[in-house]
Amino acid sequence: MSAIVAYTRVSTDDQTCENQRRTISARYAVSKWFSDDGVSGAVAATQRAALSALLAYVREGDVVVVAAIDRLGRNTLDVLSTVEALKDKGASVVSMREGFDLATPAGKLMLTMLAAVAELERENIKARQMAGLERARAEGRPLGRKKTIDDADVRAWRTEKGASIKATAEHFGISAASVKRACVPAC
Repeated sequence: MSAIVAYTRVSTDDQTCENQRRTISARYAVSKWFSDDGVSGAVAATQRAALSALLAYVREGDVVVVAAIDRLGRNTLDVLSTVEALKDKGASVVSMREGFDLATPAGKLMLTMLAAVAELERENIKARQMAGLERARAEGRPLGRKKTIDDADVRAWRTEKGASIKATAEHFGISAASVKRACVPAC
């Protein structure tokens, strides 16, 4: 018996799959959900827990629904191999945003083109980010988040109290890594 299986993914922990779930639920009666929360689409499909579980679970005749093709991944080859793996198991893949069934030849053509465009856009975004960082460095602007602590204060307090890294971190409300950075090599 075939089933509707849905896959959702968000890239960061502060995002939620809820909008994707609502979009899919509005059109499909989903039997089984698989969600990767806080996992980049740049991570290979086989390295994502929920997508790996979906690939193991799916059966012949099942329909795998995604809200958009970029939820499967951002790398053209990875998306295509994921779709092929599902197709080899006898499942079809439907992408709602793009509006096509990826199991058909026309759907596979569209998938290939859209995945390639998505990958190109990702590379263009990266290139623009790197150019912006280089310009900021050339202009002497500080990069990264502004420091919230004074390294000298952290070093002085830790030395004065003979405190551990953990105790120092708790006292200042910072991470242990921040204490280590503040104290290298003095403490």
